[in-house]
Amino acid sequence: MSEPRYEYLVIGNSTAAIAAVEALRRTDPRGSLAVVSREAQPAYCAPLITYVLAGKVPEERIGYRPADFYEKLRVETFLGRAATAIDAAAHTVTLEDGTELGYGKLLLACGGDPILPPLPGVDLEGVFTFTRYADLERVRDYLGSRQVQQAVVIGGGMIGVKTAEALAKLELNTTVVELLPRILSQALNETGSAAAQRALEEAGVTILTSRPAAALEGKKGAVTGVRLENGQVLPAQIVILAIGVRPSLELAETAGLKTSRGVLVDERMRTSDPDIYAAGDVTEGHDMLLGETRPVAIWPSAYLQGEVAGTNMAGGKATHDGSVAMNSIQICGLPTISVGLIDPQRAEEVLEYTSQDGKNYRCIFLRGGKIIGAIFVGEIDRAGIITGLIREGVNVSDFKEKLISRELGLLSLPREYRRYKVEGPGIEV
Repeated sequence: MSEPRYEYLVIGNSTAAIAAVEALRRTDPRGSLAVVSREAQPAYCAPLITYVLAGKVPEERIGYRPADFYEKLRVETFLGRAATAIDAAAHTVTLEDGTELGYGKLLLACGGDPILPPLPGVDLEGVFTFTRYADLERVRDYLGSRQVQQAVVIGGGMIGVKTAEALAKLELNTTVVELLPRILSQALNETGSAAAQRALEEAGVTILTSRPAAALEGKKGAVTGVRLENGQVLPAQIVILAIGVRPSLELAETAGLKTSRGVLVDERMRTSDPDIYAAGDVTEGHDMLLGETRPVAIWPSAYLQGEVAGTNMAGGKATHDGSVAMNSIQICGLPTISVGLIDPQRAEEVLEYTSQDGKNYRCIFLRGGKIIGAIFVGEIDRAGIITGLIREGVNVSDFKEKLISRELGLLSLPREYRRYKVEGPGIEV
């Protein structure tokens, strides 16, 4: 029996994949279309899994699209069936059960995989990663079947701190172990990291920085603690590994695609094979501010890339100009946002504002008269204005003092820029 063939085949079922499916259907309402995903769960919002674990968000709200999404868009699904190989010459994809699917155009939107640190004991029972819905199910089941009082999260990045907050919300004695001198070092500067750490500590989370983990200890096959390099042992009946995520490149390599840290794509989201596109966390795309390619694992970028890829796969014309790194996270009720390049060494000038009560903080990084990065802690309602100024490369030299003002708004900006935003680029200014 010959394999099923589809005009469009999408591997993945998260943000980039769903955006591509919607763009494909807008551009080509009739072409045969299928989605393959190693996850059995229909499209869901992965950043919400920590909120579901903590009981802050009902599980039914985790769905990213309605239950009839695939049916309405006439999408055949192969959920819970991982793709294992791509034969680019034959235009086929092999699934783990041996099924072969043919394609005309293929999209790789398979995301990233959690990084497993090379520590003894990572295979012990009670050791988990926490990036997917299946992780939520496993952790929840484990907590429900064991006497768990102490938890250790290895890694103080975005995933680590949100997971730690959820575990503390479940009244577990929770400790974050971070190799670097501060948490959230990729998303916030020292002031922002300190504010985030205070919020976590006030919620009962212990933060240990500059403390490399050496091994996970266990008894009868189950984890009992984390041993640090200084010899200290932290008791734990559950350990979450939150070191980070890297692009999932195995499929791209079977297809012979060009890769670096991620799958290399052009502005149309095409890979080195003209019939294969890639979008989302699996890619290495153009960073607008750095002027180079790198993985940018953020939801808004993944959606835009998927939209561009889907449009072009169906014969439309769309380009992706590049990404601006952005991180938005609420830590124990404290909202934070960072945008662009937040390394002071890349800036010529740094503007800062801190409210009298110390609860609100804003930092703007400038180079060549333009904003290259910004950090907001507490009051984040003006982050959208700053992000727009960054993406559009507006010279802010004449009004830079207003950027850190609490009264910053569109009326604070030059009249010409306000007219551009309201009336569009077709006007004379």
